[in-house]
Amino acid sequence: MLDAASLTQLFDVRVDGIDLRRLGLPGKPAPDMFLEAARRLETPPARAAVFEDAVVGVEAGRAGRFRLVVGVGQGGHAADLRAHSADIVVADLRELFLDGPPM
Repeated sequence: MLDAASLTQLFDVRVDGIDLRRLGLPGKPAPDMFLEAARRLETPPARAAVFEDAVVGVEAGRAGRFRLVVGVGQGGHAADLRAHSADIVVADLRELFLDGPPM
């Protein structure tokens, strides 16, 4: 998805399904994928955030004890993300900009 959106250069680290298989890590809702990304960034989970649009991803962020778990969803899906312990739920990531979305 990052490649297709030409966003790869904006991220310092990427942990994907290929990494999961290569490292023998369990998938979500286990937090291992997020913990591996934090390890690669040399950042403790308590100082990192997880952004997720899936309930299992929110559960993984919570299980990994990340500082902030942001759910991204609308309507009933947003309610599900909140029910599974997302700290914040937004319909669109642009909602997180204090001065409005970047132009």
